[in-house]
Parts: sequence; C-alpha cells; structure tokens
Amino acid sequence: MLKQTLHHRRQKLATLINFPVILWSGNTNPRNFPANVYPFRASSHFLYFAGLPLPNAAIRLEAGKLELFIDNPTPSSALWHGEMPTRDEIAEQIGADTARPMAELESSLEGVATIPVQNAATWTQQTQLLNRWVLPQQPPQENDLELAQAIISLRLTHDADALIELRKAAAVTVEAHKAGIAATSQAQREAEVRAAMEAVIIGENMTTSYNSIVTVHGEVLHNEQYHHPLQPGDLILADVGAETAMGWAADVTRTWPVSGKFSSTQRDIYDVVLAAHDACIAKISPGVEYEDIHLLAATVIAEGLVDLGILQGNPADLVEMDAHALFFPHGIGHLLGLDVHDMEDLGDLAGYEEGRNRSSRFGLGYLRLNRPLRPGMLVTIEPGFYQVPAILNDPNVRSKYENVVNWQRLAEFADVRGIRIEDDVLVTDSGSEVLTDALPSQAIAIETSPK
Repeated sequence: MLKQTLHHRRQKLATLINFPVILWSGNTNPRNFPANVYPFRASSHFLYFAGLPLPNAAIRLEAGKLELFIDNPTPSSALWHGEMPTRDEIAEQIGADTARPMAELESSLEGVATIPVQNAATWTQQTQLLNRWVLPQQPPQENDLELAQAIISLRLTHDADALIELRKAAAVTVEAHKAGIAATSQAQREAEVRAAMEAVIIGENMTTSYNSIVTVHGEVLHNEQYHHPLQPGDLILADVGAETAMGWAADVTRTWPVSGKFSSTQRDIYDVVLAAHDACIAKISPGVEYEDIHLLAATVIAEGLVDLGILQGNPADLVEMDAHALFFPHGIGHLLGLDVHDMEDLGDLAGYEEGRNRSSRFGLGYLRLNRPLRPGMLVTIEPGFYQVPAILNDPNVRSKYENVVNWQRLAEFADVRGIRIEDDVLVTDSGSEVLTDALPSQAIAIETSPK
C-alpha cells in the first residue's frame, strides 16, 4: 500500500509541474557533542513523497519518477545501531525507480526546484549545491514557488493512507488525555500529569507532535514549563498530541479542574468556550470559509461574556471592535497533517487562499488558515478564554475598552486563568467528522471521568 500511495502522489505532482524537483530529508542535529543528537525528524515534504523518515537522504522527482539518493550504512554502524537496510532495499520499499549514493546528487541538480529544510546544516547544503539562496522563512521564487504551490494543492486534502495514520494519531492522543485526567488526583506537579500523558504516546511507539503544554497557567498560550504545583482550585490546560512513526500528527486540548469539580465561575466560562467549540464544529462543511468559523467563535464567546456581565454591548459590535480578542486573541485553529501546523514552513502561502493577506486586526491577525473548506481537509477547532496580564493590564488596552469591559465583574473570575477546548475535525463530502470525538468535552463528563 505504501508504494502504491507514494506512486500516486508523485504522479499527481507530475501533472502540476514540468521541471525536476529535489527534496532533502534533513539530518540529525548534535545536542552538545557529535554523537549525542536530538531525535531525528525528516522534512515533511520529503516524507510525503518518500514515506520513510530517512536521515541524510534526498529524492529527485521528475515526470512521476522517483530517484533515491542515500548512502549505504557503514560497516561500523552495525555495532552501534544494528543491521540497517541497504540503499536498494529502501528503494524497493518505497517504490523508487533508481537509487544512488549521496555523492552523486551533485550531478543531478540542473534546473531543479526545491523547498528549504528547517535543519540549518541541510539548507546550507542546499544553498551551496544549488548555488543560490535557499532559506527557510523566505518567500520562494520562480520554480521553487511553483513547486510549493503544487505541493500545497496536494497536501491540503488527505488521501486514504494519510487518514489511516491521522486516525491512529488521534486515537492515541485521546487515550493520552484520558490518562492525564486520571493521573491528576494523585499528582503533585504539572510534570507528573505530563508524564502520564506522554507515557501513553511513547507506549504506542509514537512521539509528541509538538512540545506538550500541561499547565495550571493556561493564560500562557505555549507554556512549556512543568514545575508548578497543583492546587485544589486550579485548572489544568493540557494541549498534547501524538505523532505517528511516519510523521502524521494529532493536536488536542482539554481543560479540567485539579479538584475534580469546576467552581461556579470556572464552569460558567468553560460553558462559553464549549458553546463556541460546538457551534464551530456544527458549521464545518465544504465551501464554508474558515474565517467565518473563526468569527462565529468570536461571536459566541462575545455573547457568552455579555450574558455573564464581563462584556457590555451588542456582541456583533464587540466582535467588530475586537473586544472578544481581549480574552480570545488567537485564531480558531489551523491545518493538521504531517505537521501539527501543517505546511507552516511555507508561511501564509499554505494557510491563505491566493490573493488573501493576513489581517492587521487584533482579532484576526493570528488566524492561521483563511481558505474555503474542502472535503479531505483536517483542521483544528480550538476556541479559548484567557486572562493574559500583558493584554489586560496594558494601559492602552484598558483605555480603548474601558466602556465595554466590566473590570469589577471580571475580577470575580480570577480563578480562570485559561481554558481551551480543541478537537481535530475532518471535512467530509457532506459535513464533518471529529476524529477525536471519543474524548469527552462536556463539563459533567470531565468531572465524572475515571480518576
């Protein structure tokens, strides 16, 4: 099945471009001395067409043909790493038409397009071999741009084999979150909850698809600290996802009370976030604009905060003036696939429909995806509420929104630092399917989860 799928992907690429392509896999990075390396992660673009996480390899694609460049393992490598497959065995496994050593890559570079690998040593090698600048985070030019656009068009929607992998990642992620909820009653620190969650992922021979967020300080959106003690009145925000051995990702967030029961104020805010989460998922369907999904979340959150007396005014007007973004500053979600923020190495080229540009508005500037939804897309839906001191204590912010925020009422919700609820949602031909639906999101279900 792997060979058939890879063959189909490169045949589709061949219908979109008429020039040769070389994609590098990248290589290991040393932590502090050469033999002590960070875990290797192959370039996602390489993985999409080669299928295997091969370090220090490259593939040449032209007219639907695949040529593999990789060195055979050295005799001494068996001592440290065991017997490794040969170049020809790998070529057979992935359906390569030919296989050659890396030293011969230099003779196959004429007229090729590429995409820079994030690994610094590799993109330096790309720049040197191609005799032109190939830099991450820079807009691609000419054939590189055409290649990027072609790959985006393929990776925006997922084929059957990709969905098999994505469902595996989702299923393991669900079990990891259940383990985290169950471990909380006996845990003393965030690190212990994180350990319980990541143990499930590691036990399935997977890794995390990003650095886990397991924190009582959910107002720090990408908090990667795990030393805080767990107190009875705290909420734990856990944003943890599994990645399969082939690189396919899941991305899920749940928020639950350390004590096992939400306070009345925590429950009030949680239900507002959940209402936005549920409304957005219900709206997902082919042809719907993802920006409209985001604005729906903003409106539902504004309505809920008006009902609670935190915001004052008409919800639609509050969203128009970005008042909701005081508490929901990020976008509603993003693409999900081989990368947890799929293809964001290409910047907004992947996330934004051609001709669209990122907004400068406070309430829209962090929107990562601005395209109409299509069957086969996998997106996250992740509304939230956060009391971020850097936002709420900013004198300019206070001045601008002094008439629409009831600061005295807001102070009554001091035990809500951050709440986010996130699921992975597949766009289907007629609507959507939540791949992570087996993980409860209703407050009562979380409170009664096995402890």
